[in-house]
Amino acid sequence: MVGAPALSTDAMPELPEVETVARLIRPHLIGRTIEACDVRWARTVGGRVASFESAVVGARIECVERRAKYLVFELSRGGRPAGALLGHLRMTGRMHVEDAAWDPGKFAKVRLELDDGRAFHFIDVRKFGRLEFTADARAALGELGPEPLGDSFTPQWLFDALRSRSRALKPLLLDQTFLAGLGNIYVDESLFRAHLHPLANSRRVPRERADALWREIRATLSEAIEREGSSFDTFYRTPEGNPGGYQDQFKVYGREGRPCVVCATPVRRLVVGQRGTHVCPRCQPAPRRAMSGAAKSARASSARALAPQRR
Repeated sequence: MVGAPALSTDAMPELPEVETVARLIRPHLIGRTIEACDVRWARTVGGRVASFESAVVGARIECVERRAKYLVFELSRGGRPAGALLGHLRMTGRMHVEDAAWDPGKFAKVRLELDDGRAFHFIDVRKFGRLEFTADARAALGELGPEPLGDSFTPQWLFDALRSRSRALKPLLLDQTFLAGLGNIYVDESLFRAHLHPLANSRRVPRERADALWREIRATLSEAIEREGSSFDTFYRTPEGNPGGYQDQFKVYGREGRPCVVCATPVRRLVVGQRGTHVCPRCQPAPRRAMSGAAKSARASSARALAPQRR
């Protein structure tokens, strides 16, 4: 069985998980022609079922790539480009390429029959995922920032980009127009490894810390890809049916109250940009100046939560 996983309902798939999906299904889709289409949930394909079917049936899949958190299936007709499918797993989306007789279950949303007798399935329990046709994938994704594992993401670029803005680091790194593909898990992990607090002002990050952040972003993502992402429940499984392995390597994410792996200080959880955030208060000292009243409130809330309750 060939399955492409997704994260659980309390976490969104990020770059390593989507990259794993692309690598997993790519060999089974490239060169295949879509012979038929069955859409069972119109919203998955953008609501226009007839136009979706017209665009994909008869098209050949030329390549399967990842851009940020999107899967991109480039299509052709008669040897000429014919648009692309953009897939986003959101919370519970899964992609499979299986034999024709395989039963995808009641949560199947889209089935594409291929010319080798197999079928591509998009399965989504919560119905937030998307598989939409676009005439120009590059234009559709044009506002995304650089790829953190790409050649254009250099130490100099990151330092200059941080200095040109005055924002808290975590919300900035989560901004897909700034840097594409990062999410809550890998931002927390990268900031910890770079010894930077998520509320630190990007403009005040010194060159050596910016270089460390560049290095740790790339290392964290690469290590997570090697372990086929992070699993939380049955929505994420490798082709062998095993969960991804990077959750066993977390240093701060999801480790509230547990000792820091470096200094043994208890890991704290606070809210930054409305996102649960995990830090080591010793390895990642908080900035002296609060970024805003909201930042002060976040730190105060964290302190109250950690304070012993009165009897």
